[in-house]
Amino acid sequence: MPYSAEIIVVGCGNILFADDGFGPEVIKALGDYSKENPLPDNVMLIDAGTGGPHFVFSLPHEEWKKMIVVDVVQFNAEPGTVRKFSVDEIPEGSYENVHSWPVNQPLHDLANVCEVMVIGCKPEHISAPDVEMGLTKSVEDAIPEAIKLILKEIGVS
Repeated sequence: MPYSAEIIVVGCGNILFADDGFGPEVIKALGDYSKENPLPDNVMLIDAGTGGPHFVFSLPHEEWKKMIVVDVVQFNAEPGTVRKFSVDEIPEGSYENVHSWPVNQPLHDLANVCEVMVIGCKPEHISAPDVEMGLTKSVEDAIPEAIKLILKEIGVS
């Protein structure tokens, strides 16, 4: 089983649309961090990109105890603000991918199988449908805070 771990950290988003690439960039930075600070063996990092959420949310594994989704989330805060959301805190329609596919329901369904949370960052600019590579400074600067929250959730710090 390719996604066999107790704790799954999933970065969602599209690196082609500016801040929408936050999730994949956090997974990349966390992977770099783990080269010198190995993560526990029960943790798996997944850069799910844009097509990954459906696949991951549709195929929960019995071994999963916790899923940490990393993505941009529209909420009332300054761009670059990072916080942890429970599935119940995400209002309907506020958490969608760039194709406006609501992922609230799959997250709620998955919460019946394992603990699910979202480490969300308020985006400054999502360029879709125009291609713009790279995060804005406020969102790029938020990556260390996201990593800090993730490490706390996986019991490393």
